[in-house]
Amino acid sequence: MSNPYLNDKAIAAASQAGWAAPEPSTQVLGPARTPIDDGPISSWRPRVMTVQGTITATGVLLVLLIASATAGWIATDDLGGGRVQLPMLAIGGILVGLVCAIVVHFKPLWSKVLAPVYAIAEGFFLGAISKAYNEAYDGVVIQAVGATLGVFFMMLVLYRTGVIKVTDKFRRTIIMATLGLMAFYLVSFVLSLFGVEIGIFQSASLLGIGFSLFAATLAALNLALDFDFIEKGAKQALPKGMEWYAAFGLLITLVWLYLELLRLLSKLQQR
Repeated sequence: MSNPYLNDKAIAAASQAGWAAPEPSTQVLGPARTPIDDGPISSWRPRVMTVQGTITATGVLLVLLIASATAGWIATDDLGGGRVQLPMLAIGGILVGLVCAIVVHFKPLWSKVLAPVYAIAEGFFLGAISKAYNEAYDGVVIQAVGATLGVFFMMLVLYRTGVIKVTDKFRRTIIMATLGLMAFYLVSFVLSLFGVEIGIFQSASLLGIGFSLFAATLAALNLALDFDFIEKGAKQALPKGMEWYAAFGLLITLVWLYLELLRLLSKLQQR
């Protein structure tokens, strides 16, 4: 699942709604309308979004995700022969995660509460589905986790060094491609309810591998949008609660990237 709503529109909406903190020089603190000055160190401290705060929030969500994933892995029964029995809670985790993502899209400041709920719910599902893949393709989970971390740090370096620049054209292209892919996934899911399966998802053919490679690449490029949103949000002094919103969006992208890499690596093992 991607998060194309982490963009300039979200920042603009936050500012127009009065979420952004006012500049110290314009803050009304008394009759003289001037900041408090108590010498070399001022006691005035605006509670605004920072990069460090977003990193901390992301860390908390990742801890919750990993803990819940461990529980999901343990709760998944091994039936032998590369088969497992997914617990019903795993399916519930998908639904809860989807609801959280939809609500946060319209209520960003609710993310402080809903982001942890998403991490726990989605983590349980990830643990269960990861065990299913690992039983069918030994060692694929470790490979997918390593690949996800590697792609994350590679994209961070490319973004920080300016190799990848998030321009308006770049942002529009990635968001439109992401929405198109999500629409394709939704149509495929609906068709599967009527017994129509699209083999490209699990097929180890060159076409199937190419599709998974495209999806994983698109997920990786979404990380650049996340980094850009975090940086701009901190510069524009959005409220402290937006750190959880940014962390939530980053977590969604990482989960999506992991699942795409898990599918891609499992296909490669079949070759």
